[in-house]
Amino acid sequence: MTTATLAPRTPAPRTLSPRAQRVSIVVAGFGQNIVLTTVTTFILVYLLEYAHISVQGLAVVTGIITAAKLIDAVSDPVMGSLVDMTRTRWGKMRPYILFSAVPVAVLSTLLFAIPDVSETGKLVFFGVCYFLWGFAYTVCDVPYWGLIGSAFPDSAERTSVISHVRAFGAIALGLATLGMPWLALAFSFSGETTATGWTIAVAAASVVGMGMFLLAFFNTREKAQGERERLTFAQLFGTLWKNTPLLMVLLGSILGFGRYIVQAGGAVFVVIAYGNEGYFTLIGAAIIVGMVLSSFLTPLLLKRMSGKSLILWSSVAGAVFYVAMYLVGFASIIAIMVFIFLTGLTLGVFLVVQTTMLADAVDDIERRTGVRNDGISFSTLTFVSKVMNALAVLVFGAFVVVAGYQAGVTVTPQMQNTVFIAITLVPALSCLISAVPFLFYKVGRPATTLRT
Repeated sequence: MTTATLAPRTPAPRTLSPRAQRVSIVVAGFGQNIVLTTVTTFILVYLLEYAHISVQGLAVVTGIITAAKLIDAVSDPVMGSLVDMTRTRWGKMRPYILFSAVPVAVLSTLLFAIPDVSETGKLVFFGVCYFLWGFAYTVCDVPYWGLIGSAFPDSAERTSVISHVRAFGAIALGLATLGMPWLALAFSFSGETTATGWTIAVAAASVVGMGMFLLAFFNTREKAQGERERLTFAQLFGTLWKNTPLLMVLLGSILGFGRYIVQAGGAVFVVIAYGNEGYFTLIGAAIIVGMVLSSFLTPLLLKRMSGKSLILWSSVAGAVFYVAMYLVGFASIIAIMVFIFLTGLTLGVFLVVQTTMLADAVDDIERRTGVRNDGISFSTLTFVSKVMNALAVLVFGAFVVVAGYQAGVTVTPQMQNTVFIAITLVPALSCLISAVPFLFYKVGRPATTLRT
């Protein structure tokens, strides 16, 4: 009698439904944006009001942030190339998502835990932590956007996911913007907000946010790559430089950095203009409501016009709203909220259409060259975001330095007007200039069809 030898069974991988993957990607982006918003929105006000950095020190801080952001931005395509050359049993993007979550959470907390030492010591501590934070965030962010392209290869499904990621990212932005000052106050355990309160609040937000981000590792699957030949750095970057539509999106986005100035400097502006940090919750609420509404409505607009037309119209409308806000002035916080809401509408449209146009450009270069590399292609999205944030912080910080503001000084009307120009006329000019490269955007199939 013959006895059959049974080979040990390999457990089958857990099957995930498309809906589960879509929800996980959106929730992961939501958590990631909680952490990102906390750092980018409140770091300047924390340094000025709670770490007591002087106006001279603020100039150093803006230089540090700008240098770090630019270095991070340049490293994004390199990170994208590393992703494309990675081969593991988890895929090429998910491992980076897994191992970057904890460093991002820890470093985000340290940025709001400046020690009580000399100002030079504070600046050195901040500079080291900020550079490390930027590197860690690159490692988590580039693979996340590449994962969207890999997990959702169908163009219509992918753009639908992108619109929801942007919409819920705006909601996360709103919750962090509105909630973090109150959370910091609650953790201060006193009648006023303290530096320690901010440290604890940021730690809590970072743990929760990056915990949600890990869903992108556990509840997604990358598209099988087969036995594709590994491309070299030269081939990867060569394909990138051949993608003219993608380059136009990048240039137009960078020139539109002014769209981010309200987020970068709004918390400082309300202190200078109104003497009340809490007013930023009102301004934050206005811009977030506008962004969320337009993020959900943009797919409907894309059914009626091309992405190119929509982004051009939103740029012009944004410039008009910013100029009108300056002419009306900031005497009424209600008027400011109305205009911030309107600019939030244009920003939400820009963010969804920008990503959709980039994805279409990636599809276009694949049709023309036969090469598709999610890592380096979608790394350009994080590249432009970091450059835009860096320029927004640099320009706003320069206006604050010119105005001569620092904690404890007597605020003058001239000081207020200088900072007000930074969040109105500068973004208006930026919106208009950014429209020019988008005039030259052209792909074989425009972004006009989306599933909602």
